Amino acid sequence: MTEPQSKVLHHEDHDDIENPDLVDFEGPHDPDNPHNWSPWRKGSQLFLMAFNTFITPLASSMFTPGVSEVMEEFNTSSSMLGSFVVSVFLLGYCFGPFFIAPLSEIYGRVPLYHACNLLFLIFTVACAVSQSMPQLIVFRLLAGMAGVCPLTIGSGTVADMISKEKRAGIMAIWAMGPILGPVVGPVAGGFLAEAAGWRWVFWVLTITTGVMIIFTVILYQESYAPVVLARKAARLRKKSGNPQLKSVGNGGKLSRKLFLTALSRPLKLLFRSPIVFLMALLSATAYGYLYLMFTTLTSIFEGQYGFSSGISGLTYLGFGVGSLIGLGATGIFADHIAKKHIQKGCFTPESRLLPMVIGCWFMPIGLFWYGWSAEADTHWILPIIGSAVFALGLITVFMSVSTYLVDSYLRYAASVTAANTALRSLVGALLPLAGPSMYDALGLGWGNSLLAFIALAMCSVPFLFWRYGAMIRNHPRFQLEL
Repeated sequence: MTEPQSKVLHHEDHDDIENPDLVDFEGPHDPDNPHNWSPWRKGSQLFLMAFNTFITPLASSMFTPGVSEVMEEFNTSSSMLGSFVVSVFLLGYCFGPFFIAPLSEIYGRVPLYHACNLLFLIFTVACAVSQSMPQLIVFRLLAGMAGVCPLTIGSGTVADMISKEKRAGIMAIWAMGPILGPVVGPVAGGFLAEAAGWRWVFWVLTITTGVMIIFTVILYQESYAPVVLARKAARLRKKSGNPQLKSVGNGGKLSRKLFLTALSRPLKLLFRSPIVFLMALLSATAYGYLYLMFTTLTSIFEGQYGFSSGISGLTYLGFGVGSLIGLGATGIFADHIAKKHIQKGCFTPESRLLPMVIGCWFMPIGLFWYGWSAEADTHWILPIIGSAVFALGLITVFMSVSTYLVDSYLRYAASVTAANTALRSLVGALLPLAGPSMYDALGLGWGNSLLAFIALAMCSVPFLFWRYGAMIRNHPRFQLEL
C-alpha cells in the first residue's frame, strides 16, 4: 500500500485544500507521486544513491594506511597532524549539511547531488596533486564539505519514495555507505598506497567518481514532493493559461526569508528538540569511536603485531563483518516491527527504537573486548573480533537513529539528517585527535574501557525515548515552528 507524499505536506488549513488553484497529487495512485514510481525507477535511483553515499565516506579513510608516507614526503613528524589529515575530511562534513539541506528543501534533491558530486571530483583531484601538508588538509576539508551531500539528503530521498513499512530495509542499504565506506577504504588503500603511493588513492577515487557522475546525470530524477508539485504547477499554468495555479508545497522558489528559515532549521532541530539532540549525540559518540579506532588500528597492528601497511588494512574487515551482520539483522527486524505495528494501527516513530534498545549494548562490549585483548597482546584475531562486535552495535545505533529521526520529522528529513550528520561528523573529526595521547596515558585496555563506560551511559538514551518519546514529541514545549 502506498503512502501518498501529499500527506507529508501539512496543508495549513482546510480552505487551502479546497482551493481549486492549488495543485496537489491526484489521489493515492498519481504516477507523478514518487511513492508510485515503478520498481525499476525507484531501484535505479536508490542503487545509484547508495553507491554515491559509499564513495565519499570511502574517501574519508582510504588513504589512512598511507598517512606515514604523506608525513615522510612533507617532512612532518606530528602524530596529531597525521590524525588530523584523516579526520579533517569529517570536519567538512560538519559545515556542508547546513547549506545542502536547506537548499535541497527549496530546489530539490537532484541539483544538489549533481553540484556536490562535481565539486567533490574537483577537490579530490586537488588532493592528488597537493604539494604540501596545508594544501592537502585544505582540499580534504573542501572535499568533505561537498562529499557530505549524499549523507545529508540520502535519507530524505529514501523517505520521498519508500513507504514507512519498507523504509528500514531500504535505509539499511543506504546506511551501508557511511559505515562500509570507511571500512573498505583502508583495506583497498593499504595495498594501493604500498604498491603505487598515496597519491594514487586519490586518482582511483577521481576515476570512480567520474564514472558515477555520468550515470547519476542520466538516471537521477527529482523525488522531493514540493519541487515535483511546483514543476507540475508550472506545466499546468503553461497548458491552461491560468496564472493563479500554484503547488501546495510551494517548492523551487527562493527568497531571503525562506532561505534563512531553511538555513536555521537544522540548528533549531538540534538544539531545541531533546529527541534530536540526544539521538544525534548518541550517534556522534558511536561515530567518533569508529574513527578513533580507525586512526589507531594501523599503528597497533604494525607496531604490536608486525603487520605490513598492506596487511594492516585487512584488519579493518572486522568492522565490515560486524556492520554487515548488523545491517541485515536490524533492517529485517525493524521492517517486521513496522509492518506488525501498522497492521495493528499502533505504529509510531518509536516503533523504530526496539532494535537499538537491544543492539546498542554491543558497543561497550566490543570496546572492552577490543581494548583488553590488544593490551594483553593476545592472538591478533581477538581484537579484530572485538571490533566486529563494536561495529554490530554501531550499525544498529546508526540505522535506528536515522530512521527514527526521519519518521519523526518526515517533511524536514533533510534538515534533521543534516543536524545528525553535522554533530556526528564533528565528534568524528575531533575525537581521533585525542586518541594517541589518551592511549599513551591509559593504555589500550583502560583507554578503551573509558570509552566503553561512556557508551554504557549512552545506552539509556534509546530506552528513554522508546518509553517516553511520543510524550516528548507531542509536548507543547517542544512543538517547533520550522
